[in-house]
Order: sequence, then structure tokens, then C-alpha cells
Amino acid sequence: MASGHILVADDDAAIRTVLNQALARAGYEVRSTGNAATLWRWVQQGEGDLVITDVVMPDENAFDLLPRIKKLRPDLPIIVMSAQNTFMTAIRASERGAYEYLPKPFDLKELVSIVGRALSRPRDTALGGQQGEGDDIPLVGRSPAMQEIYRTLARLMPTDLTVMITGESGTGKELIARALHDYGKRRNGPFVAINMAAIPKDLIESELFGHEKGAFTGAAQRSAGRFEQAEGGTLFLDEIGDMPMEAQTRLLRVLQQGEYTTVGGRTPIKANVRIVAATNKDLRISIQQGLFREDLFFRLNVVPLRLPPLRERSEDVPDLVRHFFSLVEKEGLPRKQIDADAMEKLKRYRWPGNVRELENLVRRLAALYPQDTITGPIIDVEIGPAMPAGASGANGAPGADETLYESVERHLGVYFGGFRDSLPPPGLYHRILRDVEAPLIAAALAATRGNQIRAAELLGLNRNTLRKKIRDLDVHVIRTGPR
Repeated sequence: MASGHILVADDDAAIRTVLNQALARAGYEVRSTGNAATLWRWVQQGEGDLVITDVVMPDENAFDLLPRIKKLRPDLPIIVMSAQNTFMTAIRASERGAYEYLPKPFDLKELVSIVGRALSRPRDTALGGQQGEGDDIPLVGRSPAMQEIYRTLARLMPTDLTVMITGESGTGKELIARALHDYGKRRNGPFVAINMAAIPKDLIESELFGHEKGAFTGAAQRSAGRFEQAEGGTLFLDEIGDMPMEAQTRLLRVLQQGEYTTVGGRTPIKANVRIVAATNKDLRISIQQGLFREDLFFRLNVVPLRLPPLRERSEDVPDLVRHFFSLVEKEGLPRKQIDADAMEKLKRYRWPGNVRELENLVRRLAALYPQDTITGPIIDVEIGPAMPAGASGANGAPGADETLYESVERHLGVYFGGFRDSLPPPGLYHRILRDVEAPLIAAALAATRGNQIRAAELLGLNRNTLRKKIRDLDVHVIRTGPR
């Protein structure tokens, strides 16, 4: 049976009762209060082996009380609870020395487990100890998936651990990397980002490590690489899965030895940077295909952090919409609001472009529609009416819940490398092409409000070719909305 004296502070009597019962059943002595003043008096008197406190109480905010508690009793572990489930709540809990942050509602078994770990831990292992403020919220969302990300980030802030961020395009991988930098121990240093997919393969090593004058044709003078530019700060390696093998070898050597040489140089240079990498690929598959070094993967994957696609956290869509409308209003675009029907349609949409697609949509709504309130029919024009799960679109095109890969699989009849019965009839290429072309053209027409000239430019097609495809594929031409 566990033992220890727990101090609980929460102005909600029901929460105090539930915590008292759960902790008492686990073997702890519990004393609870509904205000910060009483909690502070108990701490001053030396009571308690651990504190569990809500953030907002009637007489004082816990974030103002925590520094006093940590100064008086630095080894007293504090667990912070809050219904204000934002990224900044987790960060402020970390900055003020909390052992753990729990968003409400929380799982009682998890809380009891955390209490047990906190009481049996070596001292000085709180979430953090950085001091600082920040009113801007770089990450938005209150879903359980985002809460777990906030808690993980809060633990990582005071460290220099290498982080591997995975997630689909548009989920906000660079935003996470910037948050790690801006709220971490290297925030006074530079944040330098490089996109591996955007750099020609023969220039990546020079871009990363710099080069000496005369190192290659065109190297007229010495040039600093991204490692040198990021000295003392954070180097963000985006789309790391696109790094060529030779550059992977040099990067591995830097991670192993902590130093590098410029292209054409001979003198080793100490690397004093935190590495954060990101990819939208499954690098384990790339390893099997011989495209990515396994030893480099393990060096980079010290702390894996997966960003969920927006379709897995649809409950965050309203907060994101309001956030983006607030941003565009500050940029000078008209103030907008969105009605319940429109919001529900946005929550049901699959968001193949994730948060980036939602932000672009909000900007388009604010800029192009004169209405003060965005309604459901407007959303239908922009993203199309919602389809039932698993339904197929016009012409057998992939439905709202069907990915392109699933479309291919549906035609081919393949599941996990096997066949249902037999191979499909000939003509697979053209059937798949039709599945892709029809929704792509429809999306281009929707984006240009049915303007075929602009849609053809957007797609890179001749106008007559586009007209023929619209006719052959029976694509609906949207002509509603502002021109």
C-alpha cells in the first residue's frame, strides 16, 4: 500500500471529493482546500509530501503561487490541473517547476500513477525550471491528442534531446519545431530551418556544412552552412527522408562525433546545435528500401513525436477556425463569424491538406465573401457537400473517407500484398487516372469559382484540353460565389 500526505487545492468541491476518495483508496492521507491561501499556509507549516492544485482559484492563480512554493520547498512535487487546456498552460506549468501538468478532465488511474512516481522519484526532476512569459499561443487545440503533445513538449523544453517529428503535410511540423526552440533553453540562439526536398542533391552538403573558397566550381568565396548559422540554437531538418545517402553519412558523423568539416575544409568545427528533424514519410519503409540509413534513424529518433492529421482531431476545428479568423482580422481582412451549420460541415470534412488547408480556406472566406457570417452553403461551394463515410464521389472517384492508395487498392483488389480473387481486367491505369483527374479538376474549378481560364492556368493545361476533360469526365462546373 502506498503512503504519503497529499495536499489538494481546487475550488470545485466535487473534484476535491473525487480526489480524496481515489487517493485515500490508494493509501494516501489527503487534506484538501478550496483556496490558495490555505494551501500556502499548509506548505509554510511543512505539511504535505506532494501538492495537487488547480490553476484558477478564487483568491489567487496557482501560477503565481508556484514560484513561492518552489522557493520555500524546492523538493516538494506539484501536480497542476487545469481546464484551460492550451499549449501555454502546459508551458507555464513547466516554467514554474511543476512535476506534471494534467488537463481536465483527467483519468483518475493516471493521476494516482503520477502521484506514485512523483513520491518515489529522485529529487529535482520537475517538468522544467525555465522562467519566461508569452501570451501568443503558437499551437491551438484542446483535443486529447494535442494535450499529449503539449505535455510532451513541456517535458522537452529544458532538454537538448534530438526530436523526430512525423506527420502528414500541413499538420504543423515546423510550428512544433519552433515551439521547442522558442520556449526551450536555446531560445536566445538562432532557429535555422532547411527543407531537404527543396535543395538540389548535389548542394545539400554545402548547404548544411558550408564550403571553402574553391571547393568546387563556382565557389568564389567561403560560405557558412546551416550548422554554423544555427550555432547555439536549433537546426530544423525538414523532410529528412529526402536527404541523399552521402549527406546522411556526413550527418551521422556529426551526430556521433559532435563536429563537422566544411566542403573542401580540413579543420573540424564543433557543432553546438539542437537537432529537430521532421518527415511525412515512414522512414522504416525507406530503411527497408535502402533509401535511409538505419543508424541515422536511431540517432534522430531519440524522442519521436507524431502529429495527428486534422481528421483525427476534428474537435479542434472550431478553435482553429476562430484562431485563424482572428489572425486574418489583425492583418486587415474583414471580421467574420461562422454559423453552426457551416462549422459542422467543416468538422465533418476530411482535410487532406490538414491545418494548412483549413488556414488557407479561412483566409479565402475572409477575403472573398462579403457576408459577415459564413454559412453552410458557402462551405459547400468551397469544399463540396459532405459525403457519408466510405462513399465514392462522381464517376467512382474516391469518396470523403477514401485515400488515393485505397482507390488503387479498390480497383486492384489487393489487401496487404494479397489478392481477393484474381487480378482486375485490363485498363487499370486509365481507371485510376480518371479517379484522380475528376476530383482534381473539380477542386480547381471550385477554387476559381468556375472560371475555366484560371482553372486551366492553375492546372497547367491548355484551356481547350480542360474543356474536353470537363466534358469527357462529366465534371460539374461551379459558378456560384463571388467572382
